[in-house]
Amino acid sequence: MKLCPQYIIHLVLASQSIVYAHAISHQETPSILKNDNNDITNGLQTSHQNNPSANTNSNIQMNEEKKQEGGPGIAASIARKNILELHPYRCARDDYSSGVLLDANENAYGPTSLPTKCLSPYDNCNNLERYPDPYQIALKELYAKYRGHGMKPENIFVGVGSDEAIDLLMRIFCYPERDNILITPPTYGMYKVCANVNDVSILSVPLTPDFDIRVPEMLDAATDDTKLLFICSPGNPTCKAIPLSEIKKVASSDKYKGLVVVDEAYVDFSKEGSAIELVNEYPNVVVLQTLSKAFGLAGIRCGFCIGAPDVIQLMNNVKAPYNVNSLTSEVAINAMKSISTLEKNIAKLLDQRIVVAQTLEALDFVLKVYPSDSNFLLFRVKDKALELYKTMADKGVVTRYRGSEMHCDQCIRVTIGIEEENNKFLQLLQDTWNEFQNK
Repeated sequence: MKLCPQYIIHLVLASQSIVYAHAISHQETPSILKNDNNDITNGLQTSHQNNPSANTNSNIQMNEEKKQEGGPGIAASIARKNILELHPYRCARDDYSSGVLLDANENAYGPTSLPTKCLSPYDNCNNLERYPDPYQIALKELYAKYRGHGMKPENIFVGVGSDEAIDLLMRIFCYPERDNILITPPTYGMYKVCANVNDVSILSVPLTPDFDIRVPEMLDAATDDTKLLFICSPGNPTCKAIPLSEIKKVASSDKYKGLVVVDEAYVDFSKEGSAIELVNEYPNVVVLQTLSKAFGLAGIRCGFCIGAPDVIQLMNNVKAPYNVNSLTSEVAINAMKSISTLEKNIAKLLDQRIVVAQTLEALDFVLKVYPSDSNFLLFRVKDKALELYKTMADKGVVTRYRGSEMHCDQCIRVTIGIEEENNKFLQLLQDTWNEFQNK
């Protein structure tokens, strides 16, 4: 039987984790060594070394397989035992993706409907009656090439926005009712939501009033049960990027043994480099990114987690079999071929960010406009921020009230839109404030 290369890679890497977990659960003692970088290695063999027949088909290309140096890696040391021992669901497309496909109980007569612009003439170019690629290899290859820093498909998980990755990381690495995550408020609210859903405790080390992380306090707060430490950079709602030098301090510390999760939804608007450049040096760093912001594709719900292959493999093991649909995949692939459009749009947005920030700073009732590395601004007014937000929303310009967040008293967050939208926002903001003063 001819198997798809992606499945063989998937199976081999999964087997490494399973073999290692078996050794732990039976209290076997693999030969533990340390290499020149003080990384822990062990004497366990990979599954295809133990089983020579695992790769007997000469047609199978194993070019994508990249055995990690240093043994099983960080995933095997901190993931839940049941996840390490998990045999992932084997879907039909793991075996074959072409030919007369009568293996997945699909409807070969075709889709009932198509995207609106494909209806006339009828164009089913995505073969919507067929399941999509479960591993999104074509998209991963393009994304790895675009992001650079030596990333390869095995370093990338593709999910339904970055929110799916956040949830998977908690399910994989955190035991309910025992483990915890560490967050740095004010920050993205989904970390707390996912932790509550998964019955995982939350440790909080607030940012400074200037929205900088406090590395010594974070490391002191982390415990042996802290499996995930989230750094949102650029932050939401702070709009401030965290220097990579600060992230390195956390990743290189002997005090913390879990994963450092750097959420970079807004990284393309920032001059600060991406933490992707740390992944090869620090296997405990994983990076979350998305097509929802700079790429302008919030509607397709496509996100990425970039990290060490052993971490990414566990995410692929646990995810739903076909988590990214064909329509999303097509648009995402097209986006990776349209980088010039991306760059033009970012440039226009950044120009508008300057205009809006300068206009806000000139208003006497605006006390502070925070520096921004994102596609939005956070600003503080003298008072009545909540009333401003509500009144403006009722009149058709919707911003976001952030006054209930730590260090954000009387603050409003505004996304940078096109020039016409920004002008409407600025005019209505001034008009509404003047109305309040005249009452």
